[in-house]
Amino acid sequence: MKLFGNLKVIDNEIHLGKYSMSYLKEKYGTPLYIVDEDFFRENIRKFKNSFKSKKFNTNILYASKALLNKYIANVVCEEDISIDAVSGGEIYTILNSRMSADKIYFHGNNKLKKELEFAVDSGVGKIVIDNTSEINKLEAILKEKKKKQKVLIRLNPGIDAHTHEYITTSKNDSKFGLSIFSDDIFDIIERVANSKYFELLGFHAHIGSQVFREESFFSEAEEMINFIKKVSDKGIRIEELNLGGGFGVYYTSEDSPFELEGFLKRYIKKIEELLEENNLKLKTLTIEPGRSLISNAGHTLYTAEIIKKTYGGKNFIFIDGSMNDNIRPALYGAKYEASIANKFNDNLEEVYTIAGKCCESGDIIIRDIMLPKVEEEDLILVSSTGAYNYSMSSNYNRIERPAMIFVSDEIKVAVKRETYEDLMRNDL
Repeated sequence: MKLFGNLKVIDNEIHLGKYSMSYLKEKYGTPLYIVDEDFFRENIRKFKNSFKSKKFNTNILYASKALLNKYIANVVCEEDISIDAVSGGEIYTILNSRMSADKIYFHGNNKLKKELEFAVDSGVGKIVIDNTSEINKLEAILKEKKKKQKVLIRLNPGIDAHTHEYITTSKNDSKFGLSIFSDDIFDIIERVANSKYFELLGFHAHIGSQVFREESFFSEAEEMINFIKKVSDKGIRIEELNLGGGFGVYYTSEDSPFELEGFLKRYIKKIEELLEENNLKLKTLTIEPGRSLISNAGHTLYTAEIIKKTYGGKNFIFIDGSMNDNIRPALYGAKYEASIANKFNDNLEEVYTIAGKCCESGDIIIRDIMLPKVEEEDLILVSSTGAYNYSMSSNYNRIERPAMIFVSDEIKVAVKRETYEDLMRNDL
């Protein structure tokens, strides 16, 4: 298992900083979401230091759907970057942190009326319009409230990002955004630009997640800047281009992410060149990393409860967690690395499948992983679970969600462990 950030091995046991996994289990229980706070902050600073230009402002948004709670929103605020949201609940959570409303970008292909009203009333900085129905809906809300809203339009440049179909967002039949190839696209843009209820700042695009080809991002930038040139030639000023995120990260040895700091500098240079070629100027260039900031900074600690060998010869480790705290392997075959945290350097002896406690045959966290001999009460650490695990967690089978801690010099509990009473809080 690859050790990220401040993970290290002392006396054959994984520690995060000065804290052993045994200590974390004893103090906070398992399953347990663990976030390496210093590593998360370090990742943000790498983006800020590498994504810079002397020709335009650069803006980094944390894509909060990867992992959001009040604590992480406060960390993002302290690191002085912006944040996005895709629901009223995410906006509400962010507003209950120290983050300023004007640093929120509101995304989504199906923003409900109540969510748009909440965003407008809360002073959300920018709303990213996805479709013509949303234009009508938002314009009516603004007219009623006698307000004007800063907006971007989400466009679909038709780039194939060569990633899993569930996380591809920019093909021509994607549910997201308006195609730049539509016959009426310029009419739609002109309508937004000329509305007295909108202040059109620019465009947003996003080609997908877990993208490992630099060329995909360069192609996106080229398509979008060429399109901005066409819009500018029609007399419409575009000052912001938001190119989304989706930068691939390491989960297993099958993944080959590019080195981000070098890529970001090449990305900036490429965009500067494209703007110069088209005789264009931008005020702001924005990107939205989420997974690439938090994924490798998060891990999940489990206890091995039962070791079982089936009649067919398969070795199972039944952990105290489940697909409730990590749905990604069951949802789209995501793969992870893991180790026995208290036997890290022991010889690899057996092939195991790590399975959860849900009443589902598909409740598998990792299939066929080589590990040292596992015994009951051993600690299993699954790495790089920072993105989309807590965010997509559930109470299936009425299982309580885990606690989440942020570890630095001190440990902060960001999310308390759910209780049986929590499971029935809304039951009548």
